[in-house]
Amino acid sequence: MSTPSVPSPKESLPLETKKNYRWTVVIWLLIGGIINYLDRANLSIAAPEMMKELGLSKTDIGLLGTVFSWSYALMQLPSGWLIDRFGAKKVYSVAVIWWSVATFMTGAVNKMSSFIAARLLLGVGEAPCFPTAAKITSSWFPKKERGLATGFWDSSSKWGPAIAPPILVLLLVSFGWRALFYITGIVGIVFAIFFILFYRNPENSRKLSEEERTYIQADGAGAEQGLQQTRIKWRTLFTYRSVWGMILGFFCTIWIWNIFLVFLPLYLVEVHHISMAQLGIYASIPWIGGICGNIFGGYLTKRMVDRGYCTPINAKRRLIAICAIGAAAVVILIPFVQGIVATLTLLTLALAFISAITGSAWALAGDVAPPALVASVSSIQNFGGYFGGAFSPVVAGLIVDSTGSYLLAFVSGGIIAGCAALCYWFIVKNPIEETRQ
Repeated sequence: MSTPSVPSPKESLPLETKKNYRWTVVIWLLIGGIINYLDRANLSIAAPEMMKELGLSKTDIGLLGTVFSWSYALMQLPSGWLIDRFGAKKVYSVAVIWWSVATFMTGAVNKMSSFIAARLLLGVGEAPCFPTAAKITSSWFPKKERGLATGFWDSSSKWGPAIAPPILVLLLVSFGWRALFYITGIVGIVFAIFFILFYRNPENSRKLSEEERTYIQADGAGAEQGLQQTRIKWRTLFTYRSVWGMILGFFCTIWIWNIFLVFLPLYLVEVHHISMAQLGIYASIPWIGGICGNIFGGYLTKRMVDRGYCTPINAKRRLIAICAIGAAAVVILIPFVQGIVATLTLLTLALAFISAITGSAWALAGDVAPPALVASVSSIQNFGGYFGGAFSPVVAGLIVDSTGSYLLAFVSGGIIAGCAALCYWFIVKNPIEETRQ
């Protein structure tokens, strides 16, 4: 299939200077994302001990994952609007404090109803995190670099689960499962204080050189734009074909993602009979594949644009379609292999493919949406993802409880993941034009 030609980066943008302050912004987003995922991954690490102490079932654990995903998904819609209306820094700061308090509360309760309330509040607070990151990226980075920048900060969703098992298992063994929630809650509040004190938008940053400012402004970045600067109404975003393709595609992707996030440790413990001490290492390995998939996927999209193979939007669409097919094949194979080495290999490959999809999907919002609506479009896409993801943990839990096997959960999840290729390749095609009223 032919693709429209694009100008060489050397022709379309000024030469890059030696000062690259914009990349330090990725560090803020990376750290915030890691804390975000530590706070939601605590449940999967604490689940075995919680089940023993409180008499919870796998369905109960799946329900807690579902409650989080439902509240997280529903709050995507207002959070995107709030970010575009009031600014990324204000909304993000409030969100980090909110979800950190909810995390701390989870360690202090005993009843299932209280756990449900805490997970609901966690979902509400965490909802603005990644739409904010997409908004900040669109302000700080030219289009050709957004895939790589997004790959770095979206890898936080894999760094969190990757570093969680060895750190949190150590805390669990030393202090009990409640300490996991107390400590990560406090860490989040400390991070929020530093973010409020030191982060600045590009138009207000004194550390951004004029050369670098000119470089990023040449391709649509350099300042944060809000709803006041667009004629497109928020509600009309649902009338665009590309937006619906992003909703459905992310639905398919996050379905299997949430199964891994909630049940991967339990799968290793129950099917492969590893000890809690081994869990700290083995449960981390697949997420390292996710980190590599995120960053390498973003790098590939940048190289495709740099070499003039395709436009930024088509580079991301191509990568997503290929990786979705790869993810489907690998996930379906997981329950059929024997041995911990083969299982970890397939889990690592699966998360590498899925992570390449999520990183490119978040960056895609900056290509599809006008600058003033990036947070809104990215949050609408994430709504679709976590609306689907809200069902997958409880469905997987019910399947395992009723059949005694993870086979059907993985096979069905792999098929659904493969459908993301159809959505992003055949439905997501054209960006939203600012001329529409």
